[in-house]
Amino acid sequence: MEDLGASRRRPLSAKSPFQIIVTIRLTAPAPEEENVCGLPMTFRALAFLLAPAYALIAQSGAAIKPTQTIHLFDGKTLDGFDTWLVDNQHKDPDRVFTVVDRIDGAPAIRVSGQGYGGIITKQQYRDYRLVVEYRWGGVTWGGRADRTRDSGILIHAQGRPGNSKKDFNGPWMLSAEFQIIEGGVGDIILVGGYDDKGELRRPTIKVKTRKDRDGETVYDPKGAEETISNRRINWWGRSEDWADKLNFRGPQDPDSPIQWWTRLEAVVEGGNLTYYVNGVLVNQARDCSLTEGKLLFQTEGAELYFRKIDLEPLR
Repeated sequence: MEDLGASRRRPLSAKSPFQIIVTIRLTAPAPEEENVCGLPMTFRALAFLLAPAYALIAQSGAAIKPTQTIHLFDGKTLDGFDTWLVDNQHKDPDRVFTVVDRIDGAPAIRVSGQGYGGIITKQQYRDYRLVVEYRWGGVTWGGRADRTRDSGILIHAQGRPGNSKKDFNGPWMLSAEFQIIEGGVGDIILVGGYDDKGELRRPTIKVKTRKDRDGETVYDPKGAEETISNRRINWWGRSEDWADKLNFRGPQDPDSPIQWWTRLEAVVEGGNLTYYVNGVLVNQARDCSLTEGKLLFQTEGAELYFRKIDLEPLR
């Protein structure tokens, strides 16, 4: 804990949010303070003034570039994550996110699939290789009970949690998604988000593409490059006969069958994204307008488990 008294001895930058706060704390009269709920008024006023400063620091913290492997899941706890759920926000009364001691011989994060939201890394990151191992469970929920199992990982997530809705009670954040859905694992989805002024921000990215039979955008390394801001980019082998039905599987899908583990890798270097599924390169894009941020692991109507979530250095 920082010694506030040291602020008397150490000059503060004129731009520091603490300068005014510390001055107020050191000059406020103490003996006559009214005591409310066991806390003097000065302390309560100080806490109120500190809140936006802490928020500013949290948002402006430098993104971490891994120099060695970072285990976002430590095998025991969810200490590296914050919870976010529509309506419940940072509370998880239904235990959507838990750690199980053993599944297929090892601990894992269980995502029940109930509700919409995710667990969000406490830190921001940039320039890394994300390595994830996941498998589906058997439970599906609500309106997606008989639909394809669906989840995803939001990369370069920025802004306030829930900013996919103007009231900040949405499930997602401004980001680029590594889609996890039956038949579409490896799709890229650009997720828009609102800023504190209520303005919608839409990320952009450059991708080589073609159109499939139904006019959908598909990654094609031999295609013409275009800048995309409001469309999904299907992985190159996604079935044109894809249907939103439970247990759908396309003829070229590289992800493992249900209840087998699938390995995902995302090579993230600035705004360049390369996605692999079980070692197969499935999607690639460059010059995303987002180049750093947090990661969000979704709950979206289907149970799944994560047994590995690592960030490896690129070189």
